Amino acid sequence: MCNHTNNWRNLVRFDELNWFDVESYLQTEDRLMLVLGSCEQHAYLSLLTDVRIPLALADAASEQTGVLVAPPLNFGSSSYFMAYPGTLSLRVTTLMDLVEDLVRSAFRHGFRRILILNGHGGNDPARGRLYEIAGELSGLRLAWYSWWNSHSAEALAQQHGLRSSHAGWIEAFPFTRVADLPATEKVPPRVPGLLGAAEARQVYGDGMFGGPYQVDEQIMDDLFDALLKDVLYLLQFE
Repeated sequence: MCNHTNNWRNLVRFDELNWFDVESYLQTEDRLMLVLGSCEQHAYLSLLTDVRIPLALADAASEQTGVLVAPPLNFGSSSYFMAYPGTLSLRVTTLMDLVEDLVRSAFRHGFRRILILNGHGGNDPARGRLYEIAGELSGLRLAWYSWWNSHSAEALAQQHGLRSSHAGWIEAFPFTRVADLPATEKVPPRVPGLLGAAEARQVYGDGMFGGPYQVDEQIMDDLFDALLKDVLYLLQFE
């Protein structure tokens, strides 16, 4: 028997809900968090690193606010990493259509304030489509957060004399690690402009772009806390 008497504030993700729960939630709340990620090489880190980080932020924010978390989009546009096995890439046009369809679906049900937590730089083209949707759907408010480009991430990196890089320390949270990480640093390679997939693998080797593979756990804890504060602020939709 379906139980639709649950207290939605004890639930975090859609996979913990039935449709009665969502309908009940929408009677008093119109916010939603949508995670965009990718399935692509991250050197020694999980192929789903770009999903795990924004989803962890969404879960933590949901636990404090009760704002629901939609199922994450596990795939993004990653054609430049297709020479690395395990990378599953969408065409840019497919990505934009998917994001539009998800936002339109949420809007139809009554979600009006949608925070998109993006974990992958290749998903940026979807922002252009979202501007179009925001201008078309009256009452829709959208926010976009790419955590690694945030002022919070930049400030923390500068504080410790670090620079961000793909698959490097800034993405090496305990929940993204699936293998032992090298204790050394990697010299950033010379990148001769836009790279095709085969050339990208030749240039980047193991897939990390340069710098330290990992840093002190306290730095990672401080980074996550700073990013979470950003998410909580954006959920206010001021």
